[in-house]
Amino acid sequence: MSQPSPSPILITNAKILTMDEANPRAEALLLKDGCIAAIGSREEVEALKTADTRVIDAGGATVLPGLSENHLHLFSGSAELDHLQLKGIQGFDALKMAATAYAADMPQEKVLFGQGCDYTILGGDERLTRHHLDRIIPDRPFAVFAPDHHTAWANTAALEFAGLLNGKDLGPGNEIVMGDDGLANGELREMEAFGPLQFAAGFDRYRLGLATGGEPDPYPTGEDYEKDIAVMRRGLDYCARHGFTSLQCMDGNLYQLELLAEIEKRDGFLPLRVRIPFHLKNFMPLSMLEKASAMAETYNSDFLSSGTVKMFYDGVLDSWTAIMVEPYANKPDSTGGQSLFTHEEMTAAAIEIDRRGLQIAVHAIGDGAVRAVLDGYEAARKANGPRDSRHRVEHVEVIHPADIHRFSALGAIASMQPPHPPGSMGLPLEPTVSMIGRDRWPYSYAWRTLKDAGAHIPFASDWPVSPIDPLEGIEAAVTRKKWQDSDPDQSFSLMEAIAAYTVEGAYAEFAEDRKGMLKAGYFADVTVLDGDIEAVAPDQIHAIRPATVICGGRVTFEA
Repeated sequence: MSQPSPSPILITNAKILTMDEANPRAEALLLKDGCIAAIGSREEVEALKTADTRVIDAGGATVLPGLSENHLHLFSGSAELDHLQLKGIQGFDALKMAATAYAADMPQEKVLFGQGCDYTILGGDERLTRHHLDRIIPDRPFAVFAPDHHTAWANTAALEFAGLLNGKDLGPGNEIVMGDDGLANGELREMEAFGPLQFAAGFDRYRLGLATGGEPDPYPTGEDYEKDIAVMRRGLDYCARHGFTSLQCMDGNLYQLELLAEIEKRDGFLPLRVRIPFHLKNFMPLSMLEKASAMAETYNSDFLSSGTVKMFYDGVLDSWTAIMVEPYANKPDSTGGQSLFTHEEMTAAAIEIDRRGLQIAVHAIGDGAVRAVLDGYEAARKANGPRDSRHRVEHVEVIHPADIHRFSALGAIASMQPPHPPGSMGLPLEPTVSMIGRDRWPYSYAWRTLKDAGAHIPFASDWPVSPIDPLEGIEAAVTRKKWQDSDPDQSFSLMEAIAAYTVEGAYAEFAEDRKGMLKAGYFADVTVLDGDIEAVAPDQIHAIRPATVICGGRVTFEA
């Protein structure tokens, strides 16, 4: 059903950071018919108020362009809000207390899932196994996921439930770690390893965009479909209350687009602008990209769009599955194993996706993976000719110094996450810094180095991998600490960090001509904070909260 246009909104008595270099600050703005009608001094904008205008007095607080979450997993993150949350839990006893209490509250769940389990939750060098989890919950399937969602640990009941206890043949880059007794020890590395457990638990619909890139079969109907609508609504609300007006999802299938389109149809609008990619998996023929083109053609509105192809090239550092140029410092016989795509497959895919005029976004964490992806982008440019492609590399946690300037040269985007560096937002330094090795520390999570070399850098959380809060992300970027004195300073200024959640997010979507700034004629996407972000100490930015969020001229959240 269609909704009437929202009433005009006047935001006044504000410290507006427009992110528009030509007009960086203002005191008031008027929103009308989904766009910014006027912005400027309080006196001149208030004079435009009409009888039906709603007035929001910001009380001297900061007003920003609507924030953009530039890399997240909306559907699975929304579904995981019901799981046991283990962020900050350390030690076996604390894990046992949290898990047993959760199990008592969830008597009907087929499988108990926990999220955010630190790789070093037991302390020291001891890795979690099924035997530890059996001592906590022996009689029900129970599994916990690392924050990065690339490793899970399952108890014996869960491994038996999913048919994994005796191992299983898996594709490149995936592993069921086996114990000395010839049985799985509980550690499941990458999606093919833990996917069967999620499928057996009935959680697979929410992970299809990551796991297979395909559609649910059978297609959900009735109660199942309404449950999925409710899950998606909950995720949209969660994102809006954190200050976001735009979301760039990094897993995708047609089903997610259809769910969002149904919500828009029922309500007459979406509360956020959402971009959903097609996920190209390594087992798909390149002919499947016809579906990516069809998704891009069908969904191309200002509120719901496709047009990006997501890929995974490697895994993560903490499970030694990120692809490195030189071996891991603490595992000198390994550079990360086999990549999810060969170098040749990556190149062929990049050429075909680029030929179709689609954007590419590839998960690449190790410096070997980053190099291979940039090689693919370079090959695509040579094969198809240069264009404003804005192909993305997601994460770039380690980069080889020889590849730093390639981002600017290729017009590629370095999509990075302030919550990810060890030492940020409560993350421990170990084991990651020792895996990377001192020689590579200057080139790890190298935001400033890449920015100074001309790369566009949008920021994000990778939620649910990390907490979604953009104010925490801004604080993490501004307060970034060196691991050793000789390392370069990789921190951002406050304005650079805000730009990474606004201007740079819009640029990554080819939408810098209509959002990411507060400017007359641009979308009426606004995040009103409850304090002055420039006046607080850098380590207190997280204490500032969104007070009002407006997307397309509609209020989507009010504190």
